[in-house]
Amino acid sequence: MSELVTAAMVVIGDEILSGRTKDRNIGHLADMLTAVGIDLREVRIVSDDEAAIVEAVNALRARNTYVFTTGGIGPTHDDITADSIARAFDRPCGYDDKAYRLLEKHYAGRDIEFSNARKRMARMPEGAEHINNPISAAPGFRVENVYVMAGVPAIFQAMLDNVVPTLRAGVKLISETIPSPLPEGAIGGPLGEIQAAHPETIIGSYPKYRDGSFWTEIVVRSRSETALAAAVKAVGTMLEAMPPRQVAKG
Repeated sequence: MSELVTAAMVVIGDEILSGRTKDRNIGHLADMLTAVGIDLREVRIVSDDEAAIVEAVNALRARNTYVFTTGGIGPTHDDITADSIARAFDRPCGYDDKAYRLLEKHYAGRDIEFSNARKRMARMPEGAEHINNPISAAPGFRVENVYVMAGVPAIFQAMLDNVVPTLRAGVKLISETIPSPLPEGAIGGPLGEIQAAHPETIIGSYPKYRDGSFWTEIVVRSRSETALAAAVKAVGTMLEAMPPRQVAKG
């Protein structure tokens, strides 16, 4: 089996934590990574605080194949992600010549002043590689295994479309769903024993409620068809052995 490829995400912005802006990027990243066999293992949401960003990025990049950040690379005073990533990697942060020329041309073509605020979007850590931005020109950037992208969903998604084909893909998870008439409380113990006996699988249980009754959707995931089939069979055997009187009514 191929080496596991993992990822983490750092969502940056006081506006997310205050509730003024609703995040739309986490789910999209999860969908995109799952499609290529990369496990999104952790998401952190941090404020516009350099120390918090540095701590999160350094912790996550040390234990994941990839880290993705969103937010904080715009033109305003609180857009401090570039400086924070530079500090995390102990690199200087300044104007990137290629990014500067790109933005200068972009604004000139629109007859818009290339103000000092807009120039801030050309700043990035020394040695960073660009992530193309086909929507508003201001590039994201990559430093080692950290990908720094915009928080605006349309721009983030466009940048991610350029990034995903460059990533090392993992083995995709396959899954099977098993409906259970029994509530989680009735099957939790036996299901835990099945999980322990089938370590190559991930077994999740999701409570449901319908027509006055609680029931459970059991989902078994694995990268091995053989392991998946064995665990699904064990779950089926367990359910057949459970007394039907344990079905919970509302």
